[in-house]
Amino acid sequence: MSETTYNVIAPATGVPVKTWTKGVPLEDAARKQLLNAAQLPFIFKWIAAMPDVHWGIGATVGSVIPTKGAIIPAAVGVDIGCGMMAVQTSLNARDLPNNLKGIRSAIETAVPHGRTNHGGDIPQRNQEVWLGDLKARYDAILAKHPKLDRGNHANHLGTLGTGNHFIEVCLDESEAVWFMLHSGSRGVGNRMGNYFIDVARKDMKKFFVNLPDVDLAYFPERTEHFDDYVEAVEWAQDYARRNRDLMMEQIVGAVRASGELPPFNAELKAINCHHNYVARESHFGENVLITRKGAVRAREGDLGIIPGSMGARSFIVRGKGNPDGELFELQPRRRAGDVAQRSQASIYSRGSHANDGRRGVPEG
Repeated sequence: MSETTYNVIAPATGVPVKTWTKGVPLEDAARKQLLNAAQLPFIFKWIAAMPDVHWGIGATVGSVIPTKGAIIPAAVGVDIGCGMMAVQTSLNARDLPNNLKGIRSAIETAVPHGRTNHGGDIPQRNQEVWLGDLKARYDAILAKHPKLDRGNHANHLGTLGTGNHFIEVCLDESEAVWFMLHSGSRGVGNRMGNYFIDVARKDMKKFFVNLPDVDLAYFPERTEHFDDYVEAVEWAQDYARRNRDLMMEQIVGAVRASGELPPFNAELKAINCHHNYVARESHFGENVLITRKGAVRAREGDLGIIPGSMGARSFIVRGKGNPDGELFELQPRRRAGDVAQRSQASIYSRGSHANDGRRGVPEG
């Protein structure tokens, strides 16, 4: 039998934890968090953790938690649908000006970042997306949970946000120019995450459920709050994906209009993937819920993005699948910023700025 590429932590009670941490340290706080989750009676088969796994709020970052019959809101977290988007353009490094200030200024003007909301004026394109794809479902959620209606929603579409969210102009190994961004469901997703985490904790107290960690409060399937949370989290994930789509449209349009570059095609390759989310999937012949925290799916042929820490390379990857099912054909991927997260949302480009922007994005 060939040697495995992972370690197995077998707790006294609960399911095993498979950690791809051979040769790298696994911090005690992350190990404890993984073992606490493994004790829950509805974990399906095992929990998986990747080499860069580390402690996170609610659940371990760099982990995959499969469940059957229940869902854990804090495992998804409050940055629901946070993820990456990248597009390959027909531009080459030689097309870029020596000074990227003009391109950077165009992007910063087109995509509000920080605690911004378009100044209260929603662009027409963003309004169309809100009214066409999102508003009716949002209103249905509010009808059952009116406390959620207390902040930004439509006016955050097409905005980057704060924290470790970023936009970059990158070069790959062949010197092709890519645009890359990292963002999620903004304030409205944060509200939904926090709200349902609190509801789950109250439900645990109401039904006298003792947990190894309060962050593991859950909703059992076929209960009202389970259905309401699934509805809300799926909406927030869709919002996050559309938010990234809109920002990328704004980036491409701004760069084209900047006068700094020749005409270009930005549809050669596009990837848009969550890395904080939950999805219904079928594994080992059973329908389960898969929660990925700082992780993406990598079934055979799936494209994904591994964002490096600031100043490090990022990678465009293609899933190879996993014929023995060791990870449910899942491959956790490093979350943007990793352990040392960005201190603020930023736009980086090659040239005179702190980051030289020459972050390789090879496909592998």
